[in-house]
Amino acid sequence: MSSSTQPTSILKYQDGQLRTADDVLAVEEPLGIAVLYDQDRKRKNLAVTMRTPGHDVELALGFLFTEGIIRKADEVVEIRRDDDNRVTVILREDVLLDVQSLDRNFYTTSSCGICGKASIEAIKVASREQNTSADWHISPTLLHPLPDRLRQHQSLFEHTGGLHASALFDQTGQLLSIREDVGRHNALDKLIGSALQSNRVPLSQYLLLLSGRASFELVQKAGMAGIGFVAAVGAPSSLAVQLAEELGITLVGFLRKNSFNVYTGSHRVDNPGLVT
Repeated sequence: MSSSTQPTSILKYQDGQLRTADDVLAVEEPLGIAVLYDQDRKRKNLAVTMRTPGHDVELALGFLFTEGIIRKADEVVEIRRDDDNRVTVILREDVLLDVQSLDRNFYTTSSCGICGKASIEAIKVASREQNTSADWHISPTLLHPLPDRLRQHQSLFEHTGGLHASALFDQTGQLLSIREDVGRHNALDKLIGSALQSNRVPLSQYLLLLSGRASFELVQKAGMAGIGFVAAVGAPSSLAVQLAEELGITLVGFLRKNSFNVYTGSHRVDNPGLVT
């Protein structure tokens, strides 16, 4: 298995001078994901994603789930590592894989992702099986410390400064799990893959915290996992807000020690007094 970090020598400019120094880089390598399906064990190469090595089985499992290829973890018989940068997911023989539809509709979240009303409607249908309407709420004072708690547990970011993180918190603000990756969507797929392995999905009773911005594909993946509360340190995109509204997800952005913005689902945030 490749390491998640790589040491390197650099020139560092400081106090008016260039000096040699040691640095640590976040590793970025491709991971090819393929599936074997049907009684004939047909092979389908699904995607190549640029990721930070580590938790590759979780990444593959989470990817298949959030892209709607599998519905449950038990639809996977085995995830086989072909080499450091390739995995093959062996599906149960009775799992139907519509290859033609997959070729027509499949998308890579590293590019533009799905766009348009029809695609959002398709995601709504796929996400309805998960419960994003859980009736619980959270105090603003409990939200404020979460970014600091996230940062304290970002071990790879601490060394490299170049990784995104996704984390699950319970309703008391306790950190349950965290995953890091050079790709924000990979970090979330790893997190959801881990939850699938632990039989926690749907994640309707948990809060998802993103270390950066809230993009469309992250809200989509959260919806597929049944997450009803998404908070981000950064900004959401317009399509992320639209999709969160459609899926009934509470979406919080610009989460800081003393402030945050609520874009959708304000009923899940305790209101000590609304000033207009």
